[in-house]
Amino acid sequence: MRLDKWLWTIRVYKTRTLATESIKSGYVKIGGSAVKPAHEAKVGELIQAFSGDLNRVYKVLGFPSSRVSAKLVPQFAEDLTPESEKQRQREAREAAPSVWPKGKGRPTKRDRRQLERFDP
Repeated sequence: MRLDKWLWTIRVYKTRTLATESIKSGYVKIGGSAVKPAHEAKVGELIQAFSGDLNRVYKVLGFPSSRVSAKLVPQFAEDLTPESEKQRQREAREAAPSVWPKGKGRPTKRDRRQLERFDP
């Protein structure tokens, strides 16, 4: 199965086009080297995919015939992402700026800059 299709079917990327663009941009690597979207994924291969700000690592276990639900993903891919990466993402989510007060309207450019500088 093509690598871009496999990444899409196991829900690493929202669309197949995003998966293809990520692979072409070098955000997906196998064995530390960049690959092409048409690369044939093999069982047992370790795939490193940068998705958002998270560096995910997956081991290919199988090939679904079509896009699968989140519950069925463990049958086709083993998530080997280090716990430190997941913890870093949790911390970034918790450190996100507070919610803009309801009824205050849209933030101005100045307000937005202050929110971005906010560092708890």
